[in-house]
Amino acid sequence: MNRRDFAKTLAFAASAVGSGLWPAKQVFAQAPKTMRGIAVDPAKLRDLQQAFLELRFGMFIHLNMATFEEREWGDPLLSPKLFNPKHLDPAQWAKAAKSAGMGYACLTTKHHDGFCLWPTKTGSANVMQSSYPHDVVRAYVDAFRKAGLKVCLYFSILDLRQDIRARTVTQEKIALIKAQITELLTNYGPLTALILDGWNASWSRISYEQLPYREIYDLVKSLQPDCLLTDHNAGSYPGTALYYTDIKQYEQHAGQKIPPDSPVPSQSGTTLQSDWFWKASYPTSELAPAKTIVDDWLKPFNDNHCNLILNVAPNRDGRFDDNAVARLAEIGKLWKPEGAVARIERQVTITTPNLASGKPAWASASDEAVGPDLAFDDNFRTYWLADRGKSEGWIEVRFEKPTEFNTLSVVEPRSDKDYGEASRITAYKAQVEQGGQWVDIASGSTPAAYQFHEIPRTTATRVRLWVQGRQPGITEFGLYDEPRA
Repeated sequence: MNRRDFAKTLAFAASAVGSGLWPAKQVFAQAPKTMRGIAVDPAKLRDLQQAFLELRFGMFIHLNMATFEEREWGDPLLSPKLFNPKHLDPAQWAKAAKSAGMGYACLTTKHHDGFCLWPTKTGSANVMQSSYPHDVVRAYVDAFRKAGLKVCLYFSILDLRQDIRARTVTQEKIALIKAQITELLTNYGPLTALILDGWNASWSRISYEQLPYREIYDLVKSLQPDCLLTDHNAGSYPGTALYYTDIKQYEQHAGQKIPPDSPVPSQSGTTLQSDWFWKASYPTSELAPAKTIVDDWLKPFNDNHCNLILNVAPNRDGRFDDNAVARLAEIGKLWKPEGAVARIERQVTITTPNLASGKPAWASASDEAVGPDLAFDDNFRTYWLADRGKSEGWIEVRFEKPTEFNTLSVVEPRSDKDYGEASRITAYKAQVEQGGQWVDIASGSTPAAYQFHEIPRTTATRVRLWVQGRQPGITEFGLYDEPRA
């Protein structure tokens, strides 16, 4: 099946779901299982990432069941009838966003409890079963586009109403997720980004192995090639690298910080009020100061390949409180973007599984209790360390059968306090075993904390990384087979 046929399959599935012809669990049953994936033009992706950065400032809008519960996660056992923003006013939201100088917004179409803000045909609880039987997503996208603002949508992979959580993921549940994403990407016009959450996070524990990232990535790129797919996974993949996301997401509100001089396109999210969803105290509570938002967050982030998305929570009427509207206008008076946004260089984006993860590993020698398996465990908080006093060493992964790959990563544990921030590596080279000889396939000198190499597709059963330096260490040596044009 080629790309065009795959796209037709997805389009038919979308129409089938939308018309109610197929139950969600049958959707995508015909999707190919062996294709490498859709190759994304790296130059086009860089242009889309740059355009996203040039939006500079956006608005997160958390409105869902939790709005009516004094909670941050809605109770999945409560009736959808509780949802009733009876004076919903997305035009007010858009006007307030414009007053703050924002360029885009993002609405929580489905949060972790699983309630959908659009009339989904997949059987999930949604607005048509609520006390406000209207399509909130449609009202939002129409109002913000009318105001000249770009639109993004937020979608939670974790879904407590449908019992989509760690170790319960099935093919039927993956089909449900795909069907809902298809509805969002086919019924509401072009999106700047689809922002995912509740996936591959320490607190959600739904891994990219349980629910394959590449399947969702290919779906999004098939339906909307210009839509950026971003995932809130910075806690799992710290550092200046794009692992499983087109835009690096930092949840500033949870303490995640952008590394200094970050080279990758990023977004930092925080709140105007104290938390994400509206609380009864918000109309009179303290808000983040306008000067802090502009001088401490917005301006520095814009200088660091990052834009700021500021959450403003609508109240139970579906409107912003007066104090929030006033604060946004105050921000707009202080926020005067100047100069061009710094250009980003092309970044290697990892979207496929690490083929070396969990495979048998060897080393020339290791320090105490830090064997080579720690460089192949997909855990950036563990690392192999050469034996003390040694200035060089190697680690090796072995496959049961010849394995193809075309991208590799060399990651030094420079974020670990015991290892230190300065690089210990002065030179490295990756090699494959061919005919009893070790053949170089990539090399470098002192690497950044994250170093990627794109190479011609290579087949090997043994792959070795040799490093030289002052008792050097490696937190991950990754091998990937990325789709390429």
